[in-house]
Amino acid sequence: MIRYILQMHSCTEELQCNNIENITGFESQEILVYGMGLSLFAISKTHYSYPPGKQCKYAGQTVRALPIRILTVGKKRSPGVQLIVDEYIEKLKIYCSVQDIRLKSNPKNAKDVMAQIEHEDISVMSLVKSNEWVVMLDEHGADVGSEQMASLIGDAGNTGASSIVFCIGGPYGHGRQLKERADVSIKLSSLVLNHEVALVVLIEQLYRAWTILKGQKYHH
Repeated sequence: MIRYILQMHSCTEELQCNNIENITGFESQEILVYGMGLSLFAISKTHYSYPPGKQCKYAGQTVRALPIRILTVGKKRSPGVQLIVDEYIEKLKIYCSVQDIRLKSNPKNAKDVMAQIEHEDISVMSLVKSNEWVVMLDEHGADVGSEQMASLIGDAGNTGASSIVFCIGGPYGHGRQLKERADVSIKLSSLVLNHEVALVVLIEQLYRAWTILKGQKYHH
């Protein structure tokens, strides 16, 4: 059994459910996962080659617009951060649908760091779908620019995946299962960013990437 608290703007609804697929259709939601009773699936990894060069290879072309989901492990966000995230989700609506999902950091209040990472890993993996293209944000990932991010989104549309999921880890990083499941690992900066800052940077870059793909004037 999993206990969820979903929040959409000022409306909060508490649900008890066994099937996470019942929870859909929210543009901005918070999910606090307290316990797991799920068997995890195995999936073959996609071998992805990062786009060469600095220019987006799909600029001005038609690309398949996959729905985007963002899974963030962290504490409750500040109102200012949520305001920015909601603003960019609204802007992205004209290109694709976006789900913003927050998972509670250290869901079982573990004292040991490795146990915390494992618990967070299980929480994240319980929400990753078998047919999603998984992008893990990690300080050791590939250093991509805005044009390459746009190419990455274009490439994802050619994979046959149902959606793209971007995963932002907790304070101690990602767990083993997500690292094995991820199709792509990228970093947003050579600096270490906390989950709130990383989310703001990511959501802006996703909007920027789509303006690049559409040949619009936002990116210079």
